[in-house]
Amino acid sequence: MKKREIGKLVESTADPAFAVNGLHNIEFWNRSAETFFGIEANDVIGKCCGSIMEGDDECGAFCSPQCSILKASSEHKPVQNFDLQMNTKKGKQWCNVSILIADEDNSVVPFTIHVVRPIDVRKRLESLLRDFVVNETAVEPDHAMSIISSTRSPSRETILTERELEILRLLAKGKTTSDVADALCISRTTVNNHTQHILKKFNAHSRLEAIRRAEHSGLI
Repeated sequence: MKKREIGKLVESTADPAFAVNGLHNIEFWNRSAETFFGIEANDVIGKCCGSIMEGDDECGAFCSPQCSILKASSEHKPVQNFDLQMNTKKGKQWCNVSILIADEDNSVVPFTIHVVRPIDVRKRLESLLRDFVVNETAVEPDHAMSIISSTRSPSRETILTERELEILRLLAKGKTTSDVADALCISRTTVNNHTQHILKKFNAHSRLEAIRRAEHSGLI
């Protein structure tokens, strides 16, 4: 597909939409996106999409240079729609985002076309219902989240190696670094190195945050 054809595809979409290249920079931004986000195309073209969206999922800040969505797309892995709280003209709003992968003739890494649909009211109702279930029953907060919310976390697209999944599952069970090293017959240094890779992929600042994000997205 020629680059101008990708641009026409983005512009022809009635919903807010934009296209991101392999360097994570926005190349096309349609009129609906200008209206919804309150930013003119000239002000976003060439800028990193994460710096414009500053997206959060239910576990906190999501957008980062390690974006799992763009990583999966670069490997031509189909991406399911996901929910993200994004910067808009009206402030932070929950949106559902669909991803289209478009191969550009002169590029090895494909473009990702993001189609955005506002779902702020629905998402806030989910949160209120979850809080009610937690307060009025004995259901744990994380379990209530999995019952009420569909798994629409962008973190589910995070690509982990088999070893990283093994370590993450053990950490989720409360195992220490030494415990994991003994269970997998590897050194503690190796465990820590894998753990750092896991944190980076999830844009997490702690093991607990990575575990929570992985559980919420259904990866473990």
